[in-house]
Amino acid sequence: MKVLVTGTAGFIGFHLAKKLLERGDEVVGLDNINDYYDVNLKYARLKELGIQQENIQENQLIESIDSKHKFIKADLANRETVEKLFETEQFDAVCNLAAQAGVRYSLENPHAYINSNVVGFMNILESCRHNGVKNLAYASSSSVYGLNKSQPFKTTDHTDHPVSLYAATKKSNEMMAHTYSHLYNISTTGLRFFTVYGPWGRPDMAPMLFTDAILNNRPIKVFNHGNMSRDFTYIDDIVDGIIKVLDNPAKPNENWSPENPTPSSSSAPYRIYNIGNNAPVNLMEFITEIETSLGQVAEKNFMEMQAGDVESTYADTSGLMNDFNYSPSTPLDEGVASFVKWYREFYS
Repeated sequence: MKVLVTGTAGFIGFHLAKKLLERGDEVVGLDNINDYYDVNLKYARLKELGIQQENIQENQLIESIDSKHKFIKADLANRETVEKLFETEQFDAVCNLAAQAGVRYSLENPHAYINSNVVGFMNILESCRHNGVKNLAYASSSSVYGLNKSQPFKTTDHTDHPVSLYAATKKSNEMMAHTYSHLYNISTTGLRFFTVYGPWGRPDMAPMLFTDAILNNRPIKVFNHGNMSRDFTYIDDIVDGIIKVLDNPAKPNENWSPENPTPSSSSAPYRIYNIGNNAPVNLMEFITEIETSLGQVAEKNFMEMQAGDVESTYADTSGLMNDFNYSPSTPLDEGVASFVKWYREFYS
């Protein structure tokens, strides 16, 4: 299978590309390598995939050390480049993980989210349409649940009240995808990710922020006075779920009723899944696991909730479980220990 994976310099995209290559798939990676966080980490991920930084040129497809892997530094909002890439490479499937990430940053730079997450996704959909790509998986987010307080979050819940622009752009992706599934019979599967962590993770997320602060004897910021929980999901479990979806494109739901419509499927080949651990962890428990792995206790600054944040996330993953026998298997202590081990090695 020849797969376009966007966001391969990013956390999840890197791990997905690595796993697909290991099992023998052909992968074309795309990333704009923006400076939202340390680009050195992004280039290091690409190096692990056989892409040397000195060979990277804007909008130019280059070969990896692995003969089954190519990479292009490009922005999804660049319509001409995206269209040319699809026409040249003729993909069997696409996994769109490239996006402007981060809830809090969307309060500071909203235009970046529209360009990457809406315009960029539009270019992906149009390129799939015009090049016969019938299998598209893409990253949504648990953030779409917004003001919803009913937990665990279910894909049958309505998601009409986002509390950040980031969440609104991810909700828009789901609606755009359904339109293309309905009009052009493209199988689209949206994955609502729940707090992914592990080696090669993002510096703007809690595991990296906490670990960096503790090792450098700085206090950590604990929002909402620690009264928060997250459905922390280890990266290997996330990648396992993505590959199951890529291998099994969405099909129309024969029992879908327009009189009583369920939001997570359709008469079109369209599906939405939660992909998480199905077991939320209190923030203070997560901090304790990091302290245990580091052998060092954190100094803590307890703070108020930040704008755009939610108190708790908890994924009902019954959709993936029922359809693909999906079951995350990495215990929290093992996942955190693996992350800390990588962090110590990578940052010396």
